[in-house]
Amino acid sequence: MSMTAWLGIDNPFLVPLDDKFSIHRDVKEPWLALQRAAQKEGLDCQLVSSHRDFTRQLAIWNRKWRGEATLYDAQGKALNHSALSDDEKIDAILTWSALPGGSRHHWGSDIDVFDKQAVHEWGQPFELVDSEYRESGPCFGLACWMDENLHRFGFSRPFLEDRGGVAVELWHLTHTSTASTFEQQRRAGALADALKQADMEGKEAVLKRIDSLFERYVLNKGIR
Repeated sequence: MSMTAWLGIDNPFLVPLDDKFSIHRDVKEPWLALQRAAQKEGLDCQLVSSHRDFTRQLAIWNRKWRGEATLYDAQGKALNHSALSDDEKIDAILTWSALPGGSRHHWGSDIDVFDKQAVHEWGQPFELVDSEYRESGPCFGLACWMDENLHRFGFSRPFLEDRGGVAVELWHLTHTSTASTFEQQRRAGALADALKQADMEGKEAVLKRIDSLFERYVLNKGIR
């Protein structure tokens, strides 16, 4: 395996699903099988996102740092960007979005999913937030089905519980065996080196805390 694939700098394992989404070659068939099984139960399980490279994750980070996208606390409450210190901004961003180089979406093994038809029938703006996957939300039926069926296709949810790191994401699935290879490659030093070379907002503040941020958010070990 390329030593930089886990950072999203390159990924030779990707195959296209369509003109919008790419996925790890070993995950394509399990994903399509999961999707077909959900469809048989009347659930329109579709992708919100799949592979994102380092550059795309960097753009998301920079938008949030500059206040061009709303920041939320762990309970999903919108925060006043202008009132936050650098450290508070870092923690707010990382609760819901990964560092460039630290995202599981770099690997092609991880996907975000929703019930497209149910959302369409719901008729409200879809924001990919927790309440949409809870009772009375449009994706609640899909979330319940996944509780019982993900393991059949080799998938699991890496952010199923709040440990004080990444918030709960019922929509985020990982193909467990494929992701494990990338998980073993992760190193704080390599991530720091990649960030040092990036045109990244708030870089100095992030690098000062890189070891603790790596443990808390990239590895999702949370607060101990």
